[in-house]
Amino acid sequence: MNTYPHPHPRPLAELVRTRRATEYAAEVTVSDGQRFATLGGVAVRNRRLVLLWLRRQALRLANGHGLPLVPEPVRLPTGDVRPVRFHGSHAPQELRRWATHGPCQDHAIRDLEAGFPALFTVLDPAVGLSLTLAGWRGRPADQ
Repeated sequence: MNTYPHPHPRPLAELVRTRRATEYAAEVTVSDGQRFATLGGVAVRNRRLVLLWLRRQALRLANGHGLPLVPEPVRLPTGDVRPVRFHGSHAPQELRRWATHGPCQDHAIRDLEAGFPALFTVLDPAVGLSLTLAGWRGRPADQ
């Protein structure tokens, strides 16, 4: 029995090893229009944890804007995604707004409650980069 009031999401790799059934998954992806990559993701027990993880990643990515990219030798146990370098300030501002604006969060949780995915995409038009935060009911695609 877990006695912690707010359990931390577990990285996908750990969940694959333990084969624990989960109800929700979340992922952050990036695309340049031709290539697609997953920056990281988690599987969690409920929609509120999905939203919490997505908000954390949005703020982490936005707050890292303009900082030099330092390779992370070890992935953090919280399942944080790899950083992205944005070439303009619009994308980080939109990430911050989505993560902190009540109506945006209300819309995302309503989508999850209704069984739809919660999706948010920002664009960095300077380099044609799109970053998508996604949460959905069900297992991660690679399980």
